[in-house]
Amino acid sequence: MNNFIGKRLEQYTVKRPQEVLIVTINIADEQDKIAVFKGFSSSLMRSTAFDPDVPVFPDDAIIVAIDRIASPYNPESPRYIQQGISWTDMQVLLSEVGL
Repeated sequence: MNNFIGKRLEQYTVKRPQEVLIVTINIADEQDKIAVFKGFSSSLMRSTAFDPDVPVFPDDAIIVAIDRIASPYNPESPRYIQQGISWTDMQVLLSEVGL
């Protein structure tokens, strides 16, 4: 995956601040979950660099699924808007907000 995809997801959450995206990715046969909210990304399973210019989405990452969750995000009781979105379906949502 290139960083452009991560930036598009971050921009989506800028345009829709009432949503949090939880992106499940595979990196070299390991899974990671990344929270994307109000233009920033943070890994929920690995350490995240303090510098926001360091990409959280590695170039070799493969998107498995994306969940849309209503903000504020409570990991113990998430309010799902939509679960298990494919990258293809997410691209439609990105287009709807001009990304």
